[in-house]
Amino acid sequence: MTASSILEVAQFEITPGSEAAFEAAIAQAFIYLQQTDGYQGHQLQRCLEHPQQYLLLVQWGSLEAHLVNFRQSENFVRWRALIEPYFARPPQVLHYQLLTGSPF
Repeated sequence: MTASSILEVAQFEITPGSEAAFEAAIAQAFIYLQQTDGYQGHQLQRCLEHPQQYLLLVQWGSLEAHLVNFRQSENFVRWRALIEPYFARPPQVLHYQLLTGSPF
C-alpha cells in the first residue's frame, strides 16, 4: 500500500438463498480484478447479523486504476456478468483514502 492507494468499499446485498452460489461466482470473478493494472489486493467479508450482506474491500494504486483500468474494461463486463444475477439491489461503491492507522 502506498500513500496514494485508494480503498474501494463495495456493499452487496444478495437475494436470500443465493449466498453459496454468489460466493462461488465471485470467487471465479476475482481473476478479473487481479488482472487489472493498479490492483493491489482484496478482501470479501460476510455480515454475521445479515448473511445476505457482503463487503468487498479492494486496494487500488489510484482512483484511476479502478474507474478507468477496471470499470472501462472487458474484465469489468465479465466480472459483472458473473455476480450481478445474485444482487437483490445495485451495490453501493465508495472510495476511501487512508489518513492514519496501522496494519491489521
